[in-house]
Amino acid sequence: MPAANIPFPPMEAELVRELPEGEGWQYEPKWDGFRGVLENAGKELALWSRNERPLLRYFPELRPLGDLLPPNSALDGEIVIARDGALDFDAMQMRLHPAESRIRRLSGEIPAEFVVFDMLVWDGEPVWKLPLEQRRARVEALSGFRLSPATRDIAEARGWLERFEALGLDGVIAKKLGVPYLPGSRDGVVKIKEHKSADVVVVGVRWKKDDRSAIATLLLGATRGRRRSALRQGAGQPLPARHEVHPLARGQAGERLHVARTAPTPRPERTDRRRAVRLARLFVREELFHRPVQRRCNGERQPDGRNAASILHRAHCVA
Repeated sequence: MPAANIPFPPMEAELVRELPEGEGWQYEPKWDGFRGVLENAGKELALWSRNERPLLRYFPELRPLGDLLPPNSALDGEIVIARDGALDFDAMQMRLHPAESRIRRLSGEIPAEFVVFDMLVWDGEPVWKLPLEQRRARVEALSGFRLSPATRDIAEARGWLERFEALGLDGVIAKKLGVPYLPGSRDGVVKIKEHKSADVVVVGVRWKKDDRSAIATLLLGATRGRRRSALRQGAGQPLPARHEVHPLARGQAGERLHVARTAPTPRPERTDRRRAVRLARLFVREELFHRPVQRRCNGERQPDGRNAASILHRAHCVA
């Protein structure tokens, strides 16, 4: 776990629909990677996920950054991989593998970068207690690191929202000026993402272990052109309650199933049809929709009585 003098867990952001306007806001890109706190306040250099998972093992090419840090220092940022001019989150997920040989190979073929957007501790000084604008000035004075851009111009931030999706970025973050770093808090930080919808097939559901009235995961089927994928929608996104699912599972046209109405389209896994079907069987082991529902994320739906394999085969997705 991070050293005691490192503010942890990292600050988070509240999802909102519109960029906040007026004086007193700083805007930054929302990077589509793995959040990471890089620190050397312990016995050796460490890179922690927001859930205290050590990540440096999976991204060994970032170890040289430790030479740029004075003793007892910590930076907050995002681990990203860029390919062909755009961020590639699938390549990030490929790194989370137990085989060290594979990690070394991938780190050489498609190296990751650490993008810094905040300073927490520097040479023992608790910089995290300073207001945002002073911390940002410290970040901009760093040498040798890749820095996340920032602006106080809302017109520029709106332009980012329009352009960034093609580059693989995930939206825009707005941070309130004058606020110190608040570990684990969402106060003074909001995020804005582009809304998307998609045609998908609901083929399975898993209920939360300790709460049978709430869904933990939905298994969705979708295609993009000739490519078929299995998609999972779970933690952090709005999911329906059990009473909303049962009428649909029986093929009744009763209550509407609301999934991802205000959330981005779930990310497809790289897989072929047989892999998608195996995922379907895995996730519906606990409870299976006997009459899966072909539906749109905006609430429209059509009951369909085919099995999971044929549903996945003919699922239609338009993003």
